[in-house]
This record gives sequence, C-alpha cells and structure tokens, in this order.
Amino acid sequence: MLPIVVAGLVGLLCGSFANVWIARIPLGEQWVTGSSRCPSCGREIRWFDNIPVLSWVVLRGRCRACGWRIPATYPAVELVTALLFSAVVWVHGVSALAVGLCYLAMVSVALVVIDLRHFRLPDALVLPSLGVIAAALVTEVVVTGEPSRLLIACAGAALLGGFYLVMWWVYPGGLGFGDVKTALLLGLPLGFLGWGALAVGGILGPFVAAVFAAGAIARARAFRGVRIAYGPGLIIGAWLGLLAGQQIASAYLGLLVT
Repeated sequence: MLPIVVAGLVGLLCGSFANVWIARIPLGEQWVTGSSRCPSCGREIRWFDNIPVLSWVVLRGRCRACGWRIPATYPAVELVTALLFSAVVWVHGVSALAVGLCYLAMVSVALVVIDLRHFRLPDALVLPSLGVIAAALVTEVVVTGEPSRLLIACAGAALLGGFYLVMWWVYPGGLGFGDVKTALLLGLPLGFLGWGALAVGGILGPFVAAVFAAGAIARARAFRGVRIAYGPGLIIGAWLGLLAGQQIASAYLGLLVT
C-alpha cells in the first residue's frame, strides 16, 4: 500500500509539472526553467500558493494577487496524474516498467488537454517520450531477462503506428500526423505487455474517440464542420490496455470459449 500512496503523491507533483507543459509548450515557450506566474497579472506564484490541489482549494480557485479565476483544469490534471501513477504501481509494482509508464502518464495527461484545446499533439512531448519509454523497457528486460518482450514491443509500435499511418494517408484531413506519432509511442508499452494489452488498447482507442466525437457533435448541434480532437480517445483507449488489457482480453476470450 505504501508504494501506491507514495506514487500518488509523486503523481500530484508531476501533475503540477504537466500543467506547465500544457500552458507553455503550445505557445512555444521554454518550460525547463522559470518560475510559475499568474497568466492574468503576471505575478510570480509563491511556493505556498503552488501546492498541488491544496492551494487551489485554499485560494478557492482564484489568484491571490488579482483574483483571476484559476480553471479547475489545473487541479484536475494533478489529480488524474496522481491516480494514474498509483494505478501503474498497483498493477505493475515498483519496477523500471512502472517508472516508464508513470512518465508516460504525465505526458498522456498533458497531451489530452493540449489536443482538446489546440488540436495538436506536440512533437516536443511525443518524440522525447519515445526515447524515455524505450530506455525503461530495455532496463526492465535487463532486470527480468525476457528479451522477447522487446520484439513484441517493437511489433506493437509498428502495428499501431502503421495502422494510423495508413489512416492518415487515406484521409489526411481527418487525422493529424501527431496521432500517428502518438500511436507509435503508445504501441511500444502496449506490445511489451503482450498481445492482449495491444489488442485491447488498439481497439478501444477508436471507440473512445467516437464517444468524444459524439459529445462534440452534440454540443455543436451540427455534424459538418465540427473539429474533433482524436488524440484523447487514442490515449484513453491505450491506457485501458496498459492497466487492464490482458485481463479484458482473457475475459473476452473466456466468453467466446464458453
């Protein structure tokens, strides 16, 4: 239980950092250094007003200096990241794989919000993550001694990325190339976890995306001309595969057999 709680607390801090990515990367701003500032008045945010979730609650969602209403997205990002960190450690234990997946969780939450706001999946997040996840998977193999899992990971990346590459080529107006690169990234850990996880994560992506699309169409009360972010569906579907894909696949196959 303690590792799960610790993972959640670390996830809160990393969620706060994911908010920095969300705010700065789409604008082309550097995010490595520099203190947090209020987007409205530009006042530097002091450390006691920058505690994940707690500060937002204490300040009642407003900037201490100017009273600007801080969107609920900020604590939501922190909470979701914390929940994903805890879920990763609960499912996969304390391991190199878990470290890689926790990093992917932070990136995934940031990508979902950025895509919903800007209809982009920035290379600045996706491409470096390929190296981080690959390094985590190689380290996991060195520890466990199962090199065949790396081959399946590469196959997963090729299959999922290749599928979306074909979709982008057939209908480039309906799918961004960022979705292709994100699918490549998600396919690596999905394949590493096995064919069941890859199948579930890959199949559920379009279904979740369809739910997002239906919601966007319902809000706009129109069908034509509605912009839909595909990335959130792709990412959420993949995470269902990463956390419960093998179990879902086994349960489904069990129903078929019986």
